Amino acid sequence: MILAQVLELDPPAIDWWALSPQLVLVGAALGLLVVRALTPWPMPDAVGTWVSVLAGVATFGVSYGLWLDVRDDGPRSVIANALGVDGFSLFFTMLVAVTVVLTALLSDGYLARNRMLASEFHALLLCSAAGAVVMASANDLIVLFLGLETLSIGLYVMAAMQLLRMRSQEAAMKYFIMGAFSSAFLLYGVALVYGATGSTNLVAVRAFLVGTPLFDTTVLLVGFALLLTGLAFKVAAAPFHMWAPDVYQGAPSPVSGYMASAAKAAGFAAMLRVFFVAFGSYSVEWEPLVAVLAALTLVVGAVMAIVQTDVKRMLAYSSVNHAGFVLVAVAAASDAGTAAALFYLFTYTLMIIGSFGVVALVGTEVEGTHPLDRYRGLARSRPLLAFAFTFFLLGQAGVPFTSGFVAKFLVIGAAVDAENYVLAALAMLSAVVAAFMYLRIVLAMYRTPEAGEEAPQVRIPWASGLALAGAFAFTIVVGFLPQFFIEFSRDAVPVLLAGR
Repeated sequence: MILAQVLELDPPAIDWWALSPQLVLVGAALGLLVVRALTPWPMPDAVGTWVSVLAGVATFGVSYGLWLDVRDDGPRSVIANALGVDGFSLFFTMLVAVTVVLTALLSDGYLARNRMLASEFHALLLCSAAGAVVMASANDLIVLFLGLETLSIGLYVMAAMQLLRMRSQEAAMKYFIMGAFSSAFLLYGVALVYGATGSTNLVAVRAFLVGTPLFDTTVLLVGFALLLTGLAFKVAAAPFHMWAPDVYQGAPSPVSGYMASAAKAAGFAAMLRVFFVAFGSYSVEWEPLVAVLAALTLVVGAVMAIVQTDVKRMLAYSSVNHAGFVLVAVAAASDAGTAAALFYLFTYTLMIIGSFGVVALVGTEVEGTHPLDRYRGLARSRPLLAFAFTFFLLGQAGVPFTSGFVAKFLVIGAAVDAENYVLAALAMLSAVVAAFMYLRIVLAMYRTPEAGEEAPQVRIPWASGLALAGAFAFTIVVGFLPQFFIEFSRDAVPVLLAGR
């Protein structure tokens, strides 16, 4: 009888074309590891770099092809509605592909200088990116958790790969412990949502909440809170940000940039997908929670950033402040707010990866510190590098004619449209406070070294230069001509908000 029941199972159909972004990333990682294991001689570091770059480019290409399919034929779900193929998921897939390419290029010379295992690093990078793509595409809370753990486990190991530095091991341990706590919160929230609705599928949860009035919403609201807590850990939103400064400071600089960009973007993709697709009809209940979280994150990130003296810790708290801006857009609970969040995440990703790329070139990784004085006179020894870093910092500050200005303008505009005037004012005030921190770094670079000091001598590998040039060009072009990218962000929103 049992055998007959097994034989009668109808497995879900597999749409391999829809899964091609994940397959490219995982396939490249596995291929790299197999070749590394079977090759009797040491593999050049450049092999891993180019495998990651080509995998990122291929992922972007197939994602764009899927984007065209979605535009012509509409969105769809695959593998028993576990994954969504829509503009929203493909937007973030392309974002992750860009971060893979830039991180691989920036780490090319860095891995050799710090005696890190290049093939293993790139394999972990690709697997972690596949987890981020799954998070952005997940239509089920269990699938979302699997993507989150795939992303996180790779990051734990990457943070610890600088074996010559104890700070790297310490950072990885802190990240692992805090990540375990956040996963526990998330899983408990999933269990409560399942108990309240009878499903973990986001579409099924939405249908249940729309069609079934709940007389007691306590379990559901506690599930909201726990899901938000678990995801807030991943995006480093205050007060769940305590791990970020120490981890960003101790981890290898390319890994810090990847954590601050791709990992944060994946966390926000999951947050947007869960709360708008599944709980859009209960936005009145969760909007105040997100608004309080946004206000606290804005204040903590801006205030703590200006009192730091280590550049990586400055950028870590700056990342917290940026998370606050995205949360302001999420709290708007509108199509304009969601489009602003997507635009902000993409533009911020390029700026923060570029910033950490400069830190990787200039910072003193062996000692594990990145003092502000180290950057004094950089404009004299490496004027182009200082000029690019200046624009990355000014873009994060929201100076006009940079992509960061457009992103902040869209977020504050969405908050005003939603009548969140306090949040909009607080966001503008925090941007002014945080600008002081960015200007400190800029002034240090253009300050003349004191007597007995030398301007930092930096060797710029061509791969790092190519990555920095690409990030710089994007920051400038989108700052002057933002309309195309604004429309690109808006095109990813309608399906996400269909259930509201």
